[in-house]
Amino acid sequence: MIKLLPLFTAFVLPLAACSSQQLYSVGQGWQKQECQKIADIAERQRCEKSAALSYERYKAEADAAKNPKP
Repeated sequence: MIKLLPLFTAFVLPLAACSSQQLYSVGQGWQKQECQKIADIAERQRCEKSAALSYERYKAEADAAKNPKP
């Protein structure tokens, strides 16, 4: 456990200071990199389109899914 403390301090604690938008941006960058590994062009384009979703649009869609209108 003591060996993990420096790792926790170096990587996890700084994430606590990040906003949800910053974390979304990091995840989006990772997704874009993963899209580049896809050999099938059509599948890669679908992946890239998904990765291009803005945070504002993502947030609006997530909020709508949490609070569906009757």
